[in-house]
Order: sequence, then structure tokens, then C-alpha cells
Amino acid sequence: MPDQTGRIFEIPPRSGAAFTLDAGQRLTVIDPQGEQVADLLAYVRGDTSEVISSGRTLDYASRLFLTTGDPIYSNRSNVMLRIIEDTVGRHDFLLTPCSADTFRIIYGDEQPHRGCFGNLAAALAPYGIGPDQIPIAFNVFMNVQVDGQSGALTVEPPMSKAGDHTTFLAEQDLIIGLTACSALQSNNYAFKPIHYRID
Repeated sequence: MPDQTGRIFEIPPRSGAAFTLDAGQRLTVIDPQGEQVADLLAYVRGDTSEVISSGRTLDYASRLFLTTGDPIYSNRSNVMLRIIEDTVGRHDFLLTPCSADTFRIIYGDEQPHRGCFGNLAAALAPYGIGPDQIPIAFNVFMNVQVDGQSGALTVEPPMSKAGDHTTFLAEQDLIIGLTACSALQSNNYAFKPIHYRID
């Protein structure tokens, strides 16, 4: 397989991709046009039952919003990724990947799109990862506001501008799932691509 290091890859609107990341490599997720979310999943390559964990990560960080310097933990409390550069500083690690059920229940769609959940399931299938193994994703650039009194959640337009990026350092050999999010509300009611680069 030819070396893909340094090449910019594009994930078209409302689609997803999966690829491997070696320990020590850096993954940069880029918002080329602004206000576009990317759902990110990570699995340990040698044992895909070890997977990115919102609960462990937020518990250890003691806050909801992660940025430069923060580690992202697995369900076994091992560091999978570390955020080493972040030009936005606001991402979500609470909400699950949007799915056909999301569009049916929240938006009332009669013929719903398969969403990020379906896109991730399709992209990860060649790695032997099934739909029931898809947890809460790290939603790069997603702007979820939390009311401190009521606990109410609201999804606001992403704060990312064209060219903004977040870079993750792999602490283990990983399988990565990544999308250009399919939910209207998450992306300020427009669908755009996501770019990524591996170094």
C-alpha cells in the first residue's frame, strides 16, 4: 500500500470513512468550509472491544469540553488519542452519532438518511466492527451548550471557520472511523465535506 502520509483526504458531505492510525502518528481533522461537524471513533487495532469512551474521558477530565493537551481514554482507561493542537476549542463528547432513528424521532423524516451511525457502520464493517460496537463519538467541532441549572442541551452552530483544525496524536495502533456529519442542526443547516491528514 502506498504511503499516504501528508496527503489531504476528503470525506464528502453526509458520508464516512475508516482507516488505520499507527502509534505516534498524528491525525488532523480539518473543516475546509466552516461550521461542519466530524464524528470520530477509535478502536484498538489488536482488540476492537477496546474503544473510545466518553464516560471515562469526561470523568477523568472533570469537564465537558476538551481541547489541546487533553487525553481521550478507552473503555479500559487507556489513553487512545491526545489532542495536541486545536484552533477551535469547542467539541462535543455527549451526543451519540446521528442515525436513521435520529432523523425519524427528532426531525420527523419519513424516509430518513442513515446518518453518521450508518456511515460509520458501513465504513468500519471491513475491519470486523459491527453496529453494536459503535459508542458515543468524539464530535469534532460540534457546539453543544448545556444549561447549568436545568441540564437542558441545545445544539448551536459550530464555532469552526474555514480551515480550522484539530490534531490528535495516536497513543496506540488504532482503527479510526470519521464522518462528515449528516444532521442539519449540528452543521447550521448545511452539509459540507470534512478533510483529514495523517502525518
